[in-house]
Amino acid sequence: MSGHVAGEAVREAPLARDLIALTKPRIISLLLVTTVAPMYVAGVPRLGTVLLVMLGGYLMAGGANAVNMYLDRDIDDVMARTRLRPIPSGRMHATAVLAFGVGLATAATWMLASFVNVLAAALALAGFYFYVFIYTRWLKRSSPQNIVIGGAAGAFPPLVGWAAVTGALDLTAWYLFLIIFYWTPPHFWALALNKQQDYGNAGVPMAPLVWGERETIAQMWWYTVLLVALTLLPVAFGAFGWIYLGAALLLGGLMLWGVWKVRTAAPDARAKPSWWVYGYSLLYLALLFVAMAADRQLFVG
Repeated sequence: MSGHVAGEAVREAPLARDLIALTKPRIISLLLVTTVAPMYVAGVPRLGTVLLVMLGGYLMAGGANAVNMYLDRDIDDVMARTRLRPIPSGRMHATAVLAFGVGLATAATWMLASFVNVLAAALALAGFYFYVFIYTRWLKRSSPQNIVIGGAAGAFPPLVGWAAVTGALDLTAWYLFLIIFYWTPPHFWALALNKQQDYGNAGVPMAPLVWGERETIAQMWWYTVLLVALTLLPVAFGAFGWIYLGAALLLGGLMLWGVWKVRTAAPDARAKPSWWVYGYSLLYLALLFVAMAADRQLFVG
């Protein structure tokens, strides 16, 4: 009997890992930071509310990522970095993945609407639909602007967090939305510069393939300049104080430096600075949002 149970455990473990992999937990970890930090910018939320929003946010984003893998199963099969995902590897059936993703999103919507508020649930669901239909289904395969417009899906978490605390949205909430909107292009194009062959094999019109590397890098630079300027703007009208200002200057300066290194590197030496920008941009966004929350709680509050 014990041997049978052990055998079942061995067979179930890969499935459990695949189900977790479908949700893309590494990506969701950043989304949760940009959801929870705005809650502490908006007010002083209850711990229970924070935990519910984190769980609901994980389920919604995880559902969106699973449906994304269902829709992208054909191109995942020809891209080196995605061909080991559960569907192209043959470990899971596509229909099961779709059902899993829809189930997670449905559970998240019910939970947020029942235990947080309807606006937070509606915004989370809007982010789900935007990512699945606007980005994955439409823009990703049709336009080099896929990341610019479709990337707005990743900017919904601050709205969800804000609405969870206040039950409404104001200009500060939309300001946080815009920060992620302008952060997304330099972040993803840094990856695209080093994954051009993968995207080319899959027929995905990423910017470097359509515009060329030089124009893509120029766009990365100007988006970063606008991003850093945008992050400094609220200090001028008193929304944040010195804690946030210092963090925004330091973090933004490093971001500009990294993109400038990409822009000034020789064509055959762009891989290293591009990877640096991609990795640092993740840390940049997380620390910037943490600085907002710390500033509001410790300085302004």
